[in-house]
Parts: sequence; C-alpha cells; structure tokens
Amino acid sequence: MVMDVDTLLEQDNWHEERNAFRALILEHGLDETVKWGKLCYSWKGANVVIIYGMKDYCALGFFKGALLDDPSGHLVAPGENSQAMRQLRFRSLHEIDEGAALITGFLRRALKAEQDGLEVVFDAKHDLTYPEELQAALDADAGLARAFQALTPGRKRGYVLHVSQAKQAATRRSRIEKSRAKIMAGKGLADR
Repeated sequence: MVMDVDTLLEQDNWHEERNAFRALILEHGLDETVKWGKLCYSWKGANVVIIYGMKDYCALGFFKGALLDDPSGHLVAPGENSQAMRQLRFRSLHEIDEGAALITGFLRRALKAEQDGLEVVFDAKHDLTYPEELQAALDADAGLARAFQALTPGRKRGYVLHVSQAKQAATRRSRIEKSRAKIMAGKGLADR
C-alpha cells in the first residue's frame, strides 16, 4: 500500500507528536513527501530530515546528522553501523513542546549543511572486512562474485555486516546461502 501524507498523519501512534514535528519542520520551507513509509522533508531534492515513530520513542532523523554541531550530545546514531544519520529522540508531546527551540536549532543546522553542500564521507563502505565464509563463497562461485561486485557499495556493506554479525561459522554460511538469490538479482537485504 502506497501511503500519502494525509494517510500517514491519520495514524494513531505518535499522532500528536508527528504533527508537532511537522509544524516545526514546515516553518523551514522544506518539501514534504512520504519515503520509506515515513514523513520525509527535503530541500531541492536532497533529504534533510525524516520523522520516525518507533515503539518507545519518536524521533527526527537528520540524514547528515553526523555533520551537525552537537556539543551537548543530544543526537544519537540509530544503530551501531550508522555513519551519517543521527536522531533527536522524544518520548512525549510534552518533551517535544519543551524542546522546540532545540529542534529548531538542529533543523536550521541541517538545512544549512545541505545548502552549503556538505557531504558525509562514508569511509566504512570502502573499508569492509569480508568474513572468511563470504570470501570463500565468492572465490568458489564466479557468478556470485560478479553479482556481488556489481552491487552498490551500500548493498555490499549490508551483506558484509549481516554475515559478519553471526557468531558461528555455520550461521554465517547459512546467511550467505539465504542471500544468494537476492545478490544474484542485484538486490540488497531489505529489497523485495
């Protein structure tokens, strides 16, 4: 089901919080759309901020958050392998209302970073250490190796991290086999 802005705004979870975020964001002249099932805001086609409604918190995700000045440490990486995205998390409408000035400050910084053309350097996508089981599978199957090398850097990184995170060699081999069809089709882990 393709969602539009109005449908997303009608959702029950984090309804008031989503609308509070939206009001603050729209004051900055960003374009609003739905991407990845979430409200996403861009400037001249470049993603700037996205609204998350998670189980225990709602958040603003800044696509170039790693570049934003944050001396008080309010921004958090959404995952251990996140390189660029940083989130500003809240647990209630009251917290958002109290943090409106903080939110506005980060929105201004994020928009300025985009306007200034700042870019995040994604070093980790080039410094991948392939798990031995993945390297062995690529060495043993030239077709798989070609398909893997044809993937985008982000998709390659996703597979390397997915396989590497398994503690046992048997699980790493199983993850490779389960991923084989997607790799051959040029798809990433999350692609359908």
